[in-house]
Amino acid sequence: MIKRFGKDVSIQLDELRDLVFETLGNCGKPLNKVLILPPDHTRLNSMAGPITSMVYEKLSATAQVDILPTLGTHNPMTEVQLRMMFGDSIPLEAFKVHDWRNEVVQKGLIEGEMLSELSGGKVDYTVKVEVNRMLFDDYDLILSVGQVVPHEVVGMANYTKNVVVGAGGADIINKSHFLGAVAGLENILGKTDSPVRRLFNHAVETYLSELPITYILTVMEQDYTTREMHMRGFYSGEEVSVFEEACKLARAVNIILLDREPKKIVVYLDPHEFQSTWLGNKAVYRTRMAIADDGELVVLAPALKEFGEDPTIDRLIRKFGYCGTPATLKAVEENEELRRNLSAAAHIIHGSSEGRFKITYCPGDNMTLEEIRSVGFEAVAYDEMALRYNPNELKDGFNTLPDGEEIFYISNPALGLWAHKEKFAQ
Repeated sequence: MIKRFGKDVSIQLDELRDLVFETLGNCGKPLNKVLILPPDHTRLNSMAGPITSMVYEKLSATAQVDILPTLGTHNPMTEVQLRMMFGDSIPLEAFKVHDWRNEVVQKGLIEGEMLSELSGGKVDYTVKVEVNRMLFDDYDLILSVGQVVPHEVVGMANYTKNVVVGAGGADIINKSHFLGAVAGLENILGKTDSPVRRLFNHAVETYLSELPITYILTVMEQDYTTREMHMRGFYSGEEVSVFEEACKLARAVNIILLDREPKKIVVYLDPHEFQSTWLGNKAVYRTRMAIADDGELVVLAPALKEFGEDPTIDRLIRKFGYCGTPATLKAVEENEELRRNLSAAAHIIHGSSEGRFKITYCPGDNMTLEEIRSVGFEAVAYDEMALRYNPNELKDGFNTLPDGEEIFYISNPALGLWAHKEKFAQ
């Protein structure tokens, strides 16, 4: 393992390049054909973009280097998004598009007995281990790159998730998300070990062990005073300890425990990262253990244009709305299409406050207030709400407005987990 980490460490580009090149040098064999699996632009702060560019810089003169952004169910990246994430030096033909429905190959089947054990008997379906067929195209090295940060489905993002979900097929994406939902978001968020993590690790260890995968994992922290990002940790290698050690640091720097529960939380969704509730509901996931009963979550979403990033999922969210766990589970029982798209059902569960607090979405011009209300949220126009809660003036954390109202502000929900200290079990 190669690692550089610390709560006060800030890895700069020159040092990062040295760590990346050292990782490549540790492979111990000629690298003539390499596949990089970075996240897409929705993980812009992960530094996976610069890392991917560094690998391409080092190897492309003597090797074929392909790049497959691990979209999962997200939309394919546009040229503008590719350039924003990865810079201008990599030719566009090096980037490939992951089609999670049609371009995967099944390598194994996880039996229902394991799912029953993982879920405490709540589900017992089989799971197909499907990944993009490109992974089996005789690469000397597959480099999986990404950030470890609290995650609502698996506990802590990345590692094997980047392979079997980011580059995975519909079956494991749908069923793993639903497994996380029935296990309970509050029981999973911020945990290194979880039922879903065990599923992913088992899938890779049992059915994908032939693949020459090396992981590069980062831990990032935002300075909430300057809003600058700092790389606190770099970890690379093939073994599980790469992930486990990254999790320790991420738990220390990305989980913000509050002494009291805010009655109102205001979250801003950066237009470059968030154009859907599929992604934007991180505002819900990452704050629901912080907000007080009968409180309000205000989501400032200037670029919101859709609910799901996949047309089928978008339509299902519009049909069923964010209706809470009991109604969603009933809908899964009664509706075959929702049952075939369990990641949508899981997302609907995760995006509900379960009636405990109010969620008010504030869209820009690309989505109507009526559309927002149709899926179960309150709605106020972005321009109107931003006059009161101006993201250019608010500071992360508690703010007291001129009229005395106190709010808790979060400038990017993807960067951490906020929880009342009595609600989060360490």
